[in-house]
Amino acid sequence: MKKENFFKSDDLPFAEARYSAGSTAPFKSHMHRTFSIGGIDTGEVLYTVEKRQASLKPGSLAVINPETLHSCNPVTKEGRSYFMLYLDINWCARVQQSLWDNDLFIPADAIRIDDWQLFHTYCRTMEKIMAPQVYLQEKEQMLFELASEVFTIACNPGAPLCKSAEDTELLRDLLQKDLQKDLPLNSLAQKLGANPYTLLRSFKNATGITPHAYRMNCRIDHAKELLRQGKDITETAFLTGFFDQSHLHRHFKAITATTPRMYRLNFVK
Repeated sequence: MKKENFFKSDDLPFAEARYSAGSTAPFKSHMHRTFSIGGIDTGEVLYTVEKRQASLKPGSLAVINPETLHSCNPVTKEGRSYFMLYLDINWCARVQQSLWDNDLFIPADAIRIDDWQLFHTYCRTMEKIMAPQVYLQEKEQMLFELASEVFTIACNPGAPLCKSAEDTELLRDLLQKDLQKDLPLNSLAQKLGANPYTLLRSFKNATGITPHAYRMNCRIDHAKELLRQGKDITETAFLTGFFDQSHLHRHFKAITATTPRMYRLNFVK
């Protein structure tokens, strides 16, 4: 069955995503102004980038530099199902600056990456990006981690980055506040005058977890406090920034090994 899904958010303006299922439509050679990453989960395509050609199957990723003529068309009449991710070049350069000592975007040398683990990471990331009930900060973080892996494999890394770890205390403080809001990492980094992806890397090195995971723990801690005060579960979910009661239930149980209801009923004062 043919199906088309697209994602674009004003809150994550640097990324656009697409999923096409059961597609037999051919593409003329074309180009994008973005850095593009594609992967197919069923079928096979002939992948052409300028004068280079490659076969693309599940387990491999297509990597396309901006303004590069390319096409990607099915080999058989059964067609293919595929994800495409389009990333703004200025955002890509900021991600690369968290990896290497560079000022401008470094294009990929490869046109295809054969790596099952990275392919699964890509598909999982794309599914999260397309899902409505996923925090913007989690989507941004997954995109950063995916792009970092792709750049590390496909690009000439140049000089390694040598910077001291940034102070994470201000970021810790920001992550503990305004828990009802869905705050992209970029907006938090702007308040600190920092590259968001250098900040993410430094925060994870210092704490062992990502800013999103840290904020989720803050949400659960606050939820426990509200439940101890006798707040009902629906109100608690709202006050701690969860999408709904079931969303709170899932994350609360994952972190505390009990449900919000059981915690509320069995808490001994």
